[in-house]
Amino acid sequence: MGNNYVYAWPLSNEIFFCSKSFPTFNLQNDFLMKKWLPVIFMLFSLSVAAQKTDKHLQNEITSLIKGFNGDVGVYVYDLSQNKIAAVNADTIFPTASMVKVPILIGIMHKIHNGDLTYHQEMLFTDSVRYSEGEEILASFKDSQKIALNVLMMLMMSMSDNGASLWLQGLAGGGTQINKYLDSLGMKDTRVNSRTEGRKENYHQYGWGQTTPREMATLMKMIVDNKIIDKQISERMLRLMSRQFWDEDAISQIPPNIFVADKSGAVDQTRDEVLYVNGPHPYIFCICTKNNKDTSWETNNEAWVLTRKLSSLLWNYFNPKSNWQPSEYLK
Repeated sequence: MGNNYVYAWPLSNEIFFCSKSFPTFNLQNDFLMKKWLPVIFMLFSLSVAAQKTDKHLQNEITSLIKGFNGDVGVYVYDLSQNKIAAVNADTIFPTASMVKVPILIGIMHKIHNGDLTYHQEMLFTDSVRYSEGEEILASFKDSQKIALNVLMMLMMSMSDNGASLWLQGLAGGGTQINKYLDSLGMKDTRVNSRTEGRKENYHQYGWGQTTPREMATLMKMIVDNKIIDKQISERMLRLMSRQFWDEDAISQIPPNIFVADKSGAVDQTRDEVLYVNGPHPYIFCICTKNNKDTSWETNNEAWVLTRKLSSLLWNYFNPKSNWQPSEYLK
């Protein structure tokens, strides 16, 4: 769109966004969504019912997580055999930065609908500056330009919170993103931060909430080109494959294997969801909460568990693989 900038300004301690063309609410589409939502739920339920549980794998996972000092949930999709393994898979956990997957879905809807373009030039202002932690966007100067797809890269690859909050607003805010999630059959996965009516959820779960089953299901929808269309789903998958934070679950997978990933971490929570497109493709999500170990070293108990689970799954699905992960690079 050339010089069609999107500006941002603060109001009542929240971030609101404005562009030269305002999105409109489509009553007809909303009516159709409500009409077909029960059908979507029915088809989703039938799909789940058709999947068989890999009891041997489930037992191995149960044994692996036994004794963890906190709450842990795991969900695994065996994409080759259409089997699953689930432990506490429907328990609600904080998303931490995994909430950026729903935010990505929200911003992709805006691009698909023509409200934004993928390469659109944006104008960074001090009003959207978020300077907690080591945020790359916080180093920008007021009125500096940045392309929308670069913002998306910062969110998905670097997990930049400033870029993510800006994108959440551009996507229409948490309320609009939650409507998208609801339309996909997600009943527990929600954006809580800066979202009207979700103050209690925010205090309990933080920025977002999900279950291992639902986050893994979102990943599967992306893999199956079910998020909007093939073009959008494939672009999302590419964005998720350029992961800077690759020293936990990804570290246990050979580097020549395609992996799409999003992790998240706050003191008492460590999460990760992956699509591993190896000889035997699979998806898995691990979520933790109420962790006793709140350290930020590589030997954090939840990160160690994540690496062990990833190693278990790689070797379970690829028993002939003789690849071994390298030692942690200090």
